[in-house]
Parts: sequence; structure tokens; C-alpha cells
Amino acid sequence: MFYNYFSFLSVFYLLFSVLACQKPIQKAEAKKVYPTTQPVRIDTSYYTNYVCDIKSRKNVEIRARVSGYLEHIHIDEGNKVGKGQLLFSISSQEYREEALKAKAALKSAVAEAKSAELNLKNVKLLVSKNTISKVEEELAETKLEAFRAKVEEAQAHESQALLKLSLTEIRAPFDGVIDRIPSKVGSLIEAGSLLTTISDNVEVFAYFNISEKEYLDFSINVKEYDTKSDISLVLANDQAYPHAGKIENIEGEFDKEIGSIAFRVRFPNPDKILKNGSSGKIKIKRKIKDALVIPQKSTVEIQDKVYVYVVDEAGKVAMKSFI
Repeated sequence: MFYNYFSFLSVFYLLFSVLACQKPIQKAEAKKVYPTTQPVRIDTSYYTNYVCDIKSRKNVEIRARVSGYLEHIHIDEGNKVGKGQLLFSISSQEYREEALKAKAALKSAVAEAKSAELNLKNVKLLVSKNTISKVEEELAETKLEAFRAKVEEAQAHESQALLKLSLTEIRAPFDGVIDRIPSKVGSLIEAGSLLTTISDNVEVFAYFNISEKEYLDFSINVKEYDTKSDISLVLANDQAYPHAGKIENIEGEFDKEIGSIAFRVRFPNPDKILKNGSSGKIKIKRKIKDALVIPQKSTVEIQDKVYVYVVDEAGKVAMKSFI
């Protein structure tokens, strides 16, 4: 009995000591106060980027129109050339012989026609003296017409032969820069073979697509765009292109598969930085009137939506989607 009483006192004393040693319970933390601000309505602007493909003002393939061996290459890859400058020479001996043959055939046809013409004069003289019948005159006239037709045919053959001969020399169709040359001297060239490509990069076109909604917005507000500052180009290295562009053409119909329409922007290229086949981003400045402006640091982007931190009257923070 004494042992149980002593145990009870020990337990009581232990509990009392523990409770006595505990620190007073701390007061609940004070409510956090967040800095807040009110959105404002002002006229502002923002930029929209569109991926674009850059094409030269002129970019054409230089192809052979006659077959033969490539005798000379008068330029090199990357060279600047002028309109009419000789680029390639194809073996021309065969075409020279054809041209001489066609010229000889023309001379022969002209001689036969003159002979027929003289014969017709003699026949007419004899008919006037009633030496031969009128039928002979008609036959002579028919022969003359046939020989004159042969002359025209021979002229056509000569023109065709001379044209083929001239096509053995390939010249630049305009001022530009030469691209890669796949064939070498001595290669057998067939009619239609690609010899090189020439590009005129004085100006370039940038093509980009926009949605139907954006197209309608642009069409309504097109007068508000300033081409000197509102339409610019960002290069592939994220550097801004120093020259502004101008939207000058819109395609005639929407692409049904992707629901967009293509725009064409012209950019000057005085330093020849831009090349055919380059890529970049068109940057268009859009103006908004009476816009609700929210500080960017109060927003967060999750996938394709933008959320804004909103503090209610009770001080609770919540996220609401606006876009």
C-alpha cells in the first residue's frame, strides 16, 4: 500500500515538473500583408512575333536549254554577277555545223524561188503571145508559191539553228549572286540540267502566317500601323534587323488546313545580310486603346494561359486566369 502511494506521488510530481518547464504557448502569427495595387486603364501597345521565311526578291535556277559538254565555267560560287554576264559555255561545234547547214539550205531555197519567179515571167510573156495556154501560167505561179514556202521553211530552220547555237552560252538574267555550281568542266550536260542558282538580294520578302481573327483585326486597324517602326524583323540570332519592313501583299485565300493566311513583308537589304532561305521572326507592334494594365510581376504563365494573383477583402491570395 505504501509503495503504491509513493508511486502515485512520483508520477504526480513528474507531470507537474513537465508542465512547469513548458514555455507559454506562442500567440498565433499575425496575418501576412501583401503589397497590392489597382489595375489602370491606359492606351498602350505590345508586340506580337511571327515565324517567317525569307526569300530573295529574285531567285531563279539557271538551267541548260541544249545538251553538250560543259567547256567553260566563267564564274565561281558566291560571285556577284551583272545582267548579261557570261556564266557557262557548252560545246558548240555541233550547233555551228547545223547553223551553217541551215544557212546553205536557205540560200538554195532562195535560188530556186528566184528561178521559179523568172520562169513565171517567161510563161506570162508566152501566154500574152498566145504561144501557150493560160494553164501553164497557173502552174508556174503554183510552183513559185511552193518555192517561196520552202524559203520560209529554210528561214525557220536557220533561226532555230542559230538559237540553239546562242544557247550554248549561258548568261546572267539579272544582277545577283551565284549559288552552288554542281557540275564541273567536262561534264555532259543534258537539256534542262541545273547549272546553278542566282539570287538578287537587294531586297527580300519575309512570308508569315496569321490567324483569321488576327487578319480581321489587322484589316480594321491597318491605318494605325506605322511601317517605319511598327513592323520589324528579328534575326535567327535574336538580333534586331536595323531596317524596317512594309507589308505589301496578302494572299487571296485562307489555308483551310491550318486556318491562316500568308502576309508578305518587303525589307531593304543594302548590306546583303539577308539571304534566300533565311529564317527569322516578324515583330508587329499592336496598339490598344483603354487597355486594363496589370503589373507583370503579379502574373504567372502556365502553358498557354496567363494567371493573375488577386487578393480578396479577407487578405487571401488567389490565382485567376485572364487569358
